[in-house]
Amino acid sequence: MAEDAQLHPSGDPLLAAKFAVPAVPPAFVARQRLLDRLTEGAQGPLTVITGPAGAGKTSLAASWREADLAPGPVVWLTVESDDNAPGVFWAYVLGAFRYHRVPLPDGVGSPSSADNVDHSLIVRLASALAQLPEPVVLVLDGLEHAGVHGIAAELDFVLAHAGPSLRLVLIGRVDPALPLHRYRAEARVCEIRRSELAFTPQETAQLLRCHGLSPSQESVGALTDRTQGWAAGLRLCALAMQRTDDAEHFAQSFAASQNAVADYLTAEVLAAQPAATQDLLIRTSILSHVHPGLADALTGRDDGERILGRLVRDNAFVEPIGDTSWYRCHPLFAEVLRAHLRSRSPALGTPLHREAARWLDGHDRLTDAIEHAAAADDWPYAAGLLVDRLAAGRLLTGPDSHRLERLFRSMPDGLPGAAPALAAAACALARGDATAGRKHLAGARPNGDATPECLLTRAVLRLLTDADTGTSTPRAPASANGGDRGGDDRGPATEAPGPGRGTPDPDREVRALMERVDRERLDRHPEIEALRLYGRGRALLTAGHRSGAREAFAAALAAATDEQTWTVRYHCLGALALAEAVDGLLREAEAHALDGIKAAEEHGIPVDRRTPRCHLALASVSADRGDLAGAARHLAAARSHPPARDVPAAAEAAVLRARLELAHGHAAAALSALDDVPVAADGPAGAEVAGRIAVARCSVHLGRGDPAAALAALGEAPTGGPALAVASAGAHLAAGDGAQARRLLAGLTGDERVTPAVRVRAELLDARLTAFEGDTAKAASLVAGAVRTARPHGLRAPFTEAGPWLRHLLARAPGLADAGAWLTGRTAGPGKRPVGDSGSGDTEAGSPLIVEQLSPRERDVLRCAAQMMSTDEIAAELFLSVNTVKTHLKSVYRKLSVSRRSEAVRRARDAGML
Repeated sequence: MAEDAQLHPSGDPLLAAKFAVPAVPPAFVARQRLLDRLTEGAQGPLTVITGPAGAGKTSLAASWREADLAPGPVVWLTVESDDNAPGVFWAYVLGAFRYHRVPLPDGVGSPSSADNVDHSLIVRLASALAQLPEPVVLVLDGLEHAGVHGIAAELDFVLAHAGPSLRLVLIGRVDPALPLHRYRAEARVCEIRRSELAFTPQETAQLLRCHGLSPSQESVGALTDRTQGWAAGLRLCALAMQRTDDAEHFAQSFAASQNAVADYLTAEVLAAQPAATQDLLIRTSILSHVHPGLADALTGRDDGERILGRLVRDNAFVEPIGDTSWYRCHPLFAEVLRAHLRSRSPALGTPLHREAARWLDGHDRLTDAIEHAAAADDWPYAAGLLVDRLAAGRLLTGPDSHRLERLFRSMPDGLPGAAPALAAAACALARGDATAGRKHLAGARPNGDATPECLLTRAVLRLLTDADTGTSTPRAPASANGGDRGGDDRGPATEAPGPGRGTPDPDREVRALMERVDRERLDRHPEIEALRLYGRGRALLTAGHRSGAREAFAAALAAATDEQTWTVRYHCLGALALAEAVDGLLREAEAHALDGIKAAEEHGIPVDRRTPRCHLALASVSADRGDLAGAARHLAAARSHPPARDVPAAAEAAVLRARLELAHGHAAAALSALDDVPVAADGPAGAEVAGRIAVARCSVHLGRGDPAAALAALGEAPTGGPALAVASAGAHLAAGDGAQARRLLAGLTGDERVTPAVRVRAELLDARLTAFEGDTAKAASLVAGAVRTARPHGLRAPFTEAGPWLRHLLARAPGLADAGAWLTGRTAGPGKRPVGDSGSGDTEAGSPLIVEQLSPRERDVLRCAAQMMSTDEIAAELFLSVNTVKTHLKSVYRKLSVSRRSEAVRRARDAGML
């Protein structure tokens, strides 16, 4: 190659290694989508391939050339840093053409000086290329090393005047200095960037298989996410996985991946940077996102914006975040930088975190500021930020709630001052531990210099803890008129018994303190008002004032309209749905419960932070509509979100389990379910739960025919309240004391403030008493009134649980045809829909809802019948006489209002009896 040696301006020989096409590495993945892009780009004059070190740029072009996909011969030149003089660069370009045997006319000449090139040489080269018989592809790999000494302008000139014969492929970490904007406007450039070079999960899996690995889908996803598809990182990880005994564990380990690529990133990226850039990168490695101003604060210089911008342009594993002024490092590079910070300056981390916390706080990045204060172990400052910025509520709701809770979970106990205690209380509430929250609040006693923000934070947290523990009772709405008849009140709402009696109303205290806080700051925290209303609703619900609680929850929903309040909204929907379900407002309960479940999914609330109340509400709705299978399904779903310390929710779950067990004839199991609920001995919360459990026990005892035990169960509960009164009336009536039942029901059936669930049961008991007294017409009128109350809500359970007297009355009283049609789901006339069939939850036409419970032996006979056994076979299976089997079958037919075995089996299955 003596001829080539004469082409170097210095007279030295040209280095042939620069002309060699790099070898495609072993276990290479030929990615067809990129090969197609490069083939398409080579149809035009210019293709630009840019990306960070190790992105696979050179391997892509080399594999493309090896696959013979180019439109003509490929001339390859690897440009290095010592080729940045124009004469040297063009000497190597001309040498590359000769090396790859693409002949150029002898008259082109060669550069005579390393520092410059005669323009006539560039003209002769362009002219010579234009005369070639076929296109030639010139690949310049590493063009950024050529500098900007006129080379880019000369290259642009050659490309513009060589015509279609020259196809230029430029490979580098940065964009070439060519006027790319002009090429883009003319649609004459193909650009392959980092995002396209990144491996997809499918390509990652193929790469790992090429290295003899059998990756799981989880390993592929973890490695792709961690490396962000960076080719060199994936290859280094694959090689390391080949050497390890547990490749799956390696793939799941961030530290293992970081160790595999650390040397490469240190040598190829970090060491290539100037000292000031290295210092900035290492100091800002404590950050997940970097702002130029924050970088200046951490370095003490003012070059942050310039350095970060250059790193982006150089594809040095730093990228901008959208259209913001913020930047981020590749996660593996960031960990390498943090390792250098720990090794070079181990004492520097804490002061850097402190400085970052103060800068971020001053720029309204509160959660980030708290995170860095925690990293600096400066917990008083972190807690002070939470309280002074009125942000304790964000531990309980909003997109940062889980992040903040995890941070403060690490805060040591016993730190002095009110702020740490308030932060600990909020953290406990976020975990659902109101008792622990109350203990922390006891240590958060602000001094006389306490700010309004501190006092308001304490008041809000006290309202929420007291609401959950039932230690204070807010005033019920004035509309309750001395007693909210919608719940189980034991007297005027302002005189509730227990520890809350005579104590200040926390809700009032919160409202008063909200007036003292700066209005602009309060407006930035809408979660305060939403939490206040939610806390008020919980307190009223705990005290048994359910209609007032529903009003408070509805107000909280109206206030919870932005992302900072969506957790409050979710919990409000659950609490409101369950309160409505208990009160018999089934359609409203169903709508709110479904909205709550949808909100949990949309906002990504972790399973361990979800409330069972939405599913409990749906289970109650299904049970009250006669859909026992649906009730069991929703109750099972509620168990996946255990109520933890939520005793009222646990009580509702137990009541529902007892209802389902009783409906299937398992009275002992029903009582056992109710025995599992921990009932507090005092306070409004304990009284409310005790009342609910007592009413449920009463129902079980009545179902097994033991009115004395039913009355005894009610005697263990606090006195007063419509639900307890109706349950007691039913027990007295079953015991034969109609007069006492009548006295207990006095005034309840006509009181519009009594909830539908309670009022319907009261009206049915009144009708039963009246029928027992012989006044069938009046009893039928009362039943019709009960249907009118229940029908808008789809409330059928009180009728299905009423007993055989109601079925007999429906059969005898012609005026109840419409009511009977709704209750049974039968059509009111030819071609009409079932009467009362108004939507979700209604049973299909022809499925009766009023059925009498089967005895255990009748269930056994029907199970055998469901297996297509004959009467003789059933008798032999159950060791009964044939006549006894026939007697049981007749009883089953009567109770289920059918005339054939197949109908009995179907109806029993629909009712959840089989």
